Amino acid sequence: MSKTFPHTDGRRCTVVADDGVPIAVRAFGAPDAPLTVVFTHGHCLHTESWSLLREHLLRHGDTETRMVFYDHRGHGESGHADHTTYTIDQLATDLDAVLRAMAPTGPVVLVGHSMGAMVVLAYARLYPETIGHRVAGIGLIAGAAGGLTEVGLGRLLNRRAVMSLQRAVIRAPRVMQASKRLSRWIFGPLLREASTGTRRVDPRVASIATAVLGETALLTMSGFLTSLLDFDEATTLARVGDLPALVLAGSADLMVPFAHSVVLASQLAGAELVRVEGAGHSVILDRAEEVAHSVTALVARAGAGVRARYAVAG
Repeated sequence: MSKTFPHTDGRRCTVVADDGVPIAVRAFGAPDAPLTVVFTHGHCLHTESWSLLREHLLRHGDTETRMVFYDHRGHGESGHADHTTYTIDQLATDLDAVLRAMAPTGPVVLVGHSMGAMVVLAYARLYPETIGHRVAGIGLIAGAAGGLTEVGLGRLLNRRAVMSLQRAVIRAPRVMQASKRLSRWIFGPLLREASTGTRRVDPRVASIATAVLGETALLTMSGFLTSLLDFDEATTLARVGDLPALVLAGSADLMVPFAHSVVLASQLAGAELVRVEGAGHSVILDRAEEVAHSVTALVARAGAGVRARYAVAG
């Protein structure tokens, strides 16, 4: 059952994934809005990673557009699941469940950040019939189509280390949780620097980033690493065709360097490539107003495309 909260908090509800995992959802705007934008967050984050961007969109965005935010399984307020389901393909299936429940009809725009952008691409592969029909536009923020271990901090990952970590987490979760706290204390400053880029970080941005990064269970964090290592949706880009697309990233992103966005945009005929100077991986937090402007422009382009199709059909 859904419960209604004040406008700033949205309408909270739970969507049940196809395998029974509860997915926590927050929706802003009328259910019968002519267009719905669905936001998918990154690895070890949750819906609050969109909070500053959402504020700008609510303040200046199209009032006739509905916005839907949700937590991936194992993240935020969503339910945990068997670690074998912690894959990007499973997250794309969960996205489909959210769409069926929250936007069963009408056009949608999918906007993903980091791993969320990868979920959007996986969704395009698994549900190709929706692209250009139900899905009217996509936004890929700080994302990639593959090759995550070739450049940036992803080069520090290797399959043997990931498998060893996953085995240790499954066999000795309490010991590994303590290790996580120590690792966060040691590596926290590095991760914040990698996420926020070259500019001085606003205290509010820093507090949100620290909170969302620190709340994810170690099993969730380690569980998705194999899927990230294996991720390759290069051939999927052709299926997106000339669909209105936004490809945006920070110039100082060390986790998913801007070169990945250049590759994405070069393969998407309908893409607008936006480089946010000095921004890091957490561009949706520390440069929320600029990102909101680009997302608003994407939604406008997608809406215009939908109206044009209806005019031709009519």
